[in-house]
Amino acid sequence: MISTDIRRNDIDSGTPFDFGKTSEDYAKYRDIYPPRFFEALTDRGLCVRGQRVLDLGTGTGVLPRCMYRYGAEWVGTDISEEQISQAKRLADMRNMQITFLTSSAETLPFPEGSFDVITACQCFWYFDHPVIAPKLATLLKPGGRLAVLQMNWLPYEDALAQASENLVLQFNPEWTGAGNQRQPVWIPEDYDAFFERESAEQFDLNVPFTRESWHGRMRACRGVGASLSGEKLAAWEQAHTAMLMQNAPETFTILHEAAIAVLRRR
Repeated sequence: MISTDIRRNDIDSGTPFDFGKTSEDYAKYRDIYPPRFFEALTDRGLCVRGQRVLDLGTGTGVLPRCMYRYGAEWVGTDISEEQISQAKRLADMRNMQITFLTSSAETLPFPEGSFDVITACQCFWYFDHPVIAPKLATLLKPGGRLAVLQMNWLPYEDALAQASENLVLQFNPEWTGAGNQRQPVWIPEDYDAFFERESAEQFDLNVPFTRESWHGRMRACRGVGASLSGEKLAAWEQAHTAMLMQNAPETFTILHEAAIAVLRRR
């Protein structure tokens, strides 16, 4: 496995993480977005037939695969070869014609005006915004749109989510992914010279899980599978499984907030 460690001082106090280590869990447990999440895009006329769409930080290709039925032509990119490998496998299993390639957002290889829409789901905060803001504007056709999406559980309103977070922090106290509250998508000022802020929306979702799928979802997160050593990961797994057996029924929902921001190229 080729390491694709990411290290940033403003994330997890500089602790390196590599989502390639969690690719199998991503493929199995991260396709959790309800239909309402995708309707936030289609209701705005985004990612539909007749459009060419680039999905940044595509991971295992959840967004292109789940929205394939709406008829857009999709390209997905991710910095992790392991994630892209899983994305290709899952798309091929369903005979989906989606182009996936390994690339960071900062080094995208496409010519100017290649896309009608660019999406970034659950990854926007990892990018070098002064670099990619003008690049994304260039990659879009005139009037093209950039859609940034996120969906986060709400630990202060969902006791089970908070219990899971507490266990992550017990084994990885540097993890800064805890404590999410309702908040709009953050768009840095770097984009203001190149984009107009067109629309924004926030809404709650009760996302269904089983004990197994929630455990897998948590294991796939940055603070667990992407960064813990093998010994710590095994200890976390034992503790989290025991917590779920004690506190969670076999099936349940976890309260999340989803948010979307749409920007139009100037």
